Amino acid sequence: MVAAIVLVDTMFYAAISPLLPYYAHHFHLAKSQAGVLAAAYAAGTLIGSIPAGWLAARLGVRATIITGLGLMVASSLVLAFATSVALLDGARFVQGVGGAASWAAGMAWLIVRAPDNRRAEVIGVTLAAAIAGALLGPVVGTAATQTSPKLVFSVVAALGLGLLLWTLTERAPPATKDTRPQAFAPALRDRRVITGMWLTMLAALLYGTLSVLAPLRLSHLGASNVTVGLAFLAGAAVAGLSSPLVGRVSDRRGWRLPVLAGLWLSTVWVVLLALPRTVAPLFGLVVVADGLFGVSYPPAGALISGGAESAGLDQAYGFGLFNMAWAGGQVIGGAGGAGLAQATADAIPYSLLGALCLITAVTVARQRPAVRAPS
Repeated sequence: MVAAIVLVDTMFYAAISPLLPYYAHHFHLAKSQAGVLAAAYAAGTLIGSIPAGWLAARLGVRATIITGLGLMVASSLVLAFATSVALLDGARFVQGVGGAASWAAGMAWLIVRAPDNRRAEVIGVTLAAAIAGALLGPVVGTAATQTSPKLVFSVVAALGLGLLLWTLTERAPPATKDTRPQAFAPALRDRRVITGMWLTMLAALLYGTLSVLAPLRLSHLGASNVTVGLAFLAGAAVAGLSSPLVGRVSDRRGWRLPVLAGLWLSTVWVVLLALPRTVAPLFGLVVVADGLFGVSYPPAGALISGGAESAGLDQAYGFGLFNMAWAGGQVIGGAGGAGLAQATADAIPYSLLGALCLITAVTVARQRPAVRAPS
């Protein structure tokens, strides 16, 4: 059930990539405006992350997921019939708030049932379902450009209603009622939580920048909306296959091994994205980058979950912190990266991200192996 929820939510989120050139043409969007549209979902998640954790602790995970899915259904219908950029931005923002609720409550529900020694693997498998949604998202977005957003997003709304009914059939754990703001303090002093949040934010920075600049650049070089969708479809396939494997390696060999491998490779790969002058090489770079940039997610989620558990923090709050870190990276990467690229060139934000990956890799490599995912 949780896998289905995150799949549909991520599918709806990822549909924007092939739609950006479409909206840019129909609404005459500048690069910075396209970045705001892409980042609006993450802005909603950023604002909604901690309230979602509070709601799950106060009312329970089922009520929180129902709230999240209800917001997703409403925003789908607005996107289907929107006639202005403001409505598109608002719908994406509300969708992000709903996603924060669905993800925080759903992952907390899942972790209650997961064995400690398989936590990163279970998170990886769930993220693979989300990546499957990212696989379908470009297909959904491309279908919307080839048919109509009204038809496609109305179907997404119907899927959301079906998931909402499904949650009523599952047995849910009781609410913890832990709504104390001071409960965050011990968790935010835990090095595992801080490390996991930064790794999550950095991965989101990379992907947020890629998801705006790459579609616009491919379109500028002459790629069709279908080609843009295929690039992100293939990239999400790579990420979906690698995510459970990364989680399994993290559980068995420690989180540092997959994280360092991903960081060293990302340092080089993100800089290469600015170089191609034709569609084919950029297409190939995007496919690999889409999977490579998300390597840190499963071990980072396990680090946050383990640190929150040690600090006595409700798991819904823990995944609220995960969502907040992800959303912060997406907002800065999407809107900030696009704005910086418009003012300078695509190579500038890509180079800055390469430097961040390098600094993080050096820092992680020099850390003592005291920061471990739970075993």
